[in-house]
Amino acid sequence: MKPTRLSVNLNKVALVRNTRQLGIPSLTRAADICLDAGASGITVHPRPDARHIRSDDVHALSALLTRWPGREFNIEGNPFQNLMGFVRELRPHQCTLVPDGEDQITSDHGWNLEQDGSRLAPLIAQARALGVRVSLFMDADPQAMAAARAIGADRVELYTEPYAQSWGGPLQAQQIERYAATARAAIAAGLGVNAGHDLNRDNLSSFLRSVPGVQEVSIGHALISDALELGYLAAVQDYLRCIAQASDV
Repeated sequence: MKPTRLSVNLNKVALVRNTRQLGIPSLTRAADICLDAGASGITVHPRPDARHIRSDDVHALSALLTRWPGREFNIEGNPFQNLMGFVRELRPHQCTLVPDGEDQITSDHGWNLEQDGSRLAPLIAQARALGVRVSLFMDADPQAMAAARAIGADRVELYTEPYAQSWGGPLQAQQIERYAATARAAIAAGLGVNAGHDLNRDNLSSFLRSVPGVQEVSIGHALISDALELGYLAAVQDYLRCIAQASDV
């Protein structure tokens, strides 16, 4: 298996920038430093209210990624809101479909495919026809993986907050087995496996050591928080160390 790739979510950099009209901190500078430090890609989640990532940020980062061969641009969002316009125009390497409401503070659940699968399928087909890999943001439920593949998804991104909340406590083993079982089911269904939400330097290695086949982790809040103390370069390199540590026996 190839090493897990790290995609850095820059939403929180934009959130800080938006508190003033000075254009700092710069998202493109942050992206360049993170990529130079070894990150495999950049993730953004532009919400309709533009409370952090704005439309011009998405365009600027898309242009920047063309100067980094082999690195990927991942745009997250709700395909029934504003995501598909970016997908059609910019054709990112990956789009991650997330079932956020417009007033949600952050993503807090995966798709219910019994409810939404039939209307997701044509949008997934549109994205794939443009050459864009499609990942579905999903809860850790082994029974849902075949359905995700059946509607055309290439990957699932496992929503990892329940694991993060359990880490170091009595429910950690139970939670990690649920994620491992879900990853095995996804792989058996022909899906790639991504993961993200509240992964950090404390819990990342344990997760990757126990959950098979994770191709990419998307990390924003924790990594940018660490970067406030360490700097972007050191923070990215420390997350890469956590990823490498997961493969140590």
